[in-house]
Amino acid sequence: MDRVFGRHNSRSIVEKRIKDIKRKTRRRFNTEEKIRIVLEGIKGETSIAELCRREGIVKNNYYRWSKGLLDVGKRCLKSDTLREANSYQVKDLKMEIVIKIKPKNKHHF
Repeated sequence: MDRVFGRHNSRSIVEKRIKDIKRKTRRRFNTEEKIRIVLEGIKGETSIAELCRREGIVKNNYYRWSKGLLDVGKRCLKSDTLREANSYQVKDLKMEIVIKIKPKNKHHF
């Protein structure tokens, strides 16, 4: 019983060491690299599988980065739309104020 437990224990130590080494040697991609990879995939010149093999990433990472990029883009475009709507509202309010002020000034002259 001790022997089996001893082997299991040493195996888990070895597996833990291997995971630590993989974690430390894992390639990290900066933001620009992620965007470049996702844009290459969007172009469609090569398959996503081929792109991922060439870049040394798993497809799951590609799709997660792609979704993140598209979500940020949607939020950015949505905020631009909201900003435009707000600026139109401000212009309308300014026009209302100008229209209300002008008749008052005409009566005073």
